[in-house]
Amino acid sequence: MAGSSDFDLFRTSEEHDMLRDAVRSLAEAKIAPFAAEVDEQGRFPQEARDALEANDLHAVHVPEAYDGSGADALSTVIVIEEVARVCASSSLIPAVNKLGSLPVQLSGSEELKTRYLGALARKEGMFSYALSEPEAGSDAAGMKTRAVRDGDTYVLNGVKRWITNAGVSDFYTVMAVTDPDKRSKGISAFVVEKGDEGVSFGAPEKKLGIKGSPTREVYLDNVRIPADRMIGAEGTGFATAMKTLDHTRVTIAAQAIGIAQGALDYAKGYVAERKQFGKAIAEFQGIQFMLADMAMKLEAARQLTYAAAAKSERTDADLTFFGAAAKCYASDVAMSITTDAVQLLGGYGYTRDYPVERMMRDAKITQIYEGTNQVQRIVMARNLPA
Repeated sequence: MAGSSDFDLFRTSEEHDMLRDAVRSLAEAKIAPFAAEVDEQGRFPQEARDALEANDLHAVHVPEAYDGSGADALSTVIVIEEVARVCASSSLIPAVNKLGSLPVQLSGSEELKTRYLGALARKEGMFSYALSEPEAGSDAAGMKTRAVRDGDTYVLNGVKRWITNAGVSDFYTVMAVTDPDKRSKGISAFVVEKGDEGVSFGAPEKKLGIKGSPTREVYLDNVRIPADRMIGAEGTGFATAMKTLDHTRVTIAAQAIGIAQGALDYAKGYVAERKQFGKAIAEFQGIQFMLADMAMKLEAARQLTYAAAAKSERTDADLTFFGAAAKCYASDVAMSITTDAVQLLGGYGYTRDYPVERMMRDAKITQIYEGTNQVQRIVMARNLPA
């Protein structure tokens, strides 16, 4: 990733504003109308994928050298934020495309980058990230999936769990043990394709939120792939995985901010219209205090996330702290704001006829995936800024 000084994000604020306006208009016109149905039916938001791909917003992080848009980290954050504002499930299309493909971008050979980043940019398939396992969640280094060298190939066996967009994505970055005696330094990364023989998927998980984004197990049963599909050198996969998360935790913060903004926007509109005791409830001081606190926390989370995006773009030395801090704080804020939004709508907020209950359910996962917020605090404590 490119380097720079200060907080230059390689785009002007005017360009970022134009991007935000364009994505918001697209999201409201092409994604929002299907959000409730996607949640209710638990179906993949194909309309969102079609709209994002038609406008080259599905993977804006891919460099221009590989047919991508070459957008900076803040631009990627803005895209995810604005999509999440209307539909959290749909925001996982650009977010997980980055998560799944970033290991290739960070550590892959030029051949892998040309092949797979190019395919992603050209809309030939989505990308997913396969790190977690049934017995290896927070302790990712304890994974059991094996990759055994056999001539010019590797043979993979194992189970990956909690894989976002599994079954829909065509490409998977898979972490597997190549030397079990070396623990984290014996883990390597590979690109596995959906069509590889021996790849199959479990049933979709029955989840509290983000129901439109399928979460499934990925089964690897004697999956034989060419050795040149290894990402980086053997034994460097875990380091690549952790480096990837430093960057992509910022995108989860963006998702959380978008969800929170959507809930705040809806609650503001509702309290302005809802009348009790002869006037709009927005005129009551208790309501105003709630809205002020919601907006204050949201803006603090946004600024922290944008600062982390700047550090992601430059790969600053303190990115690990800022990525974890942005993800942790923004997701806690999203849970707080969406819960308050439900409260402001009263009984209506507790029904599926109004979107804030969906937003509250969706917000919860941002405190859990890409490392629970308890893990984020451990990461921050170990990487305190000087």
